[in-house]
Amino acid sequence: MHPTVNIATRAARKAGDIILRYHNQIDLLTIENKAINDFVSEVDQAAESAIIDEIKKSFPNHSITGEESGEIVGDEDFRWIIDPLDGTTNYLHGFPQYAVSIALYEKNVASHAVVYDPFKEELFTASKGGGAFLNDQRIRVTDTHGLEDTLIGTGFPFKSPQHLDAYLDMFKAIHPKVSGIRRAGSAALDLAYLAAGRLDGFWEIGLNIWDIAAGSLLVKEAGGFIGDFSGREKFLDTGNVVAGNQSVYKELLKTIHPHLTTQLQR
Repeated sequence: MHPTVNIATRAARKAGDIILRYHNQIDLLTIENKAINDFVSEVDQAAESAIIDEIKKSFPNHSITGEESGEIVGDEDFRWIIDPLDGTTNYLHGFPQYAVSIALYEKNVASHAVVYDPFKEELFTASKGGGAFLNDQRIRVTDTHGLEDTLIGTGFPFKSPQHLDAYLDMFKAIHPKVSGIRRAGSAALDLAYLAAGRLDGFWEIGLNIWDIAAGSLLVKEAGGFIGDFSGREKFLDTGNVVAGNQSVYKELLKTIHPHLTTQLQR
């Protein structure tokens, strides 16, 4: 494992310890609404602080983008993108599908990634050019051809209700072509599961950069493809994501394309 991934892993595990400390004591937490269907608790904040502290020990001059703390300005060539608890709504309901997501981008290119599920003790890691791993075992995307018999991950646009009609049209187009569609509530884990071959494909509208920064590298290093709804590499900017092995990726793009609004094509 690359030394930088070791540092990110240490940070993720510290955040995971904080998350698990309260997972059976949700009633003790103070929960706030940041926006419509967007929640935060002191667990998110404490976990993010733990991650930042660990990163700063080794890389005091690096920039950091955190979901809760915003931008910490530093060397622009090295930017950490962190989500201390992806799947907060799941966590607050005791639904055990959530993760810590940490990525390092060097000159705007993803170089290292960690997605850690503390409840299941599953650690997904990747370094650019070094492959993707689950608990030290190499992982690969599936070799499924086309959409038939596939299991596809997705997420509902709760935070972007203006896109609901377009999303439902995409869902109705994809549904009859596949074996199943799953909405588990953590995009970071959805992409990690895709990298590990547990899902064959994935699409979602309106994600934030910290939701997908780490997972996107996992997918690429596991042999998969990821892009926005026009097949470009602008998914971090648009927040609109399609991913899968080469065949599934192409078929998902082709299937959703007739249902894109002008806003979703930007």
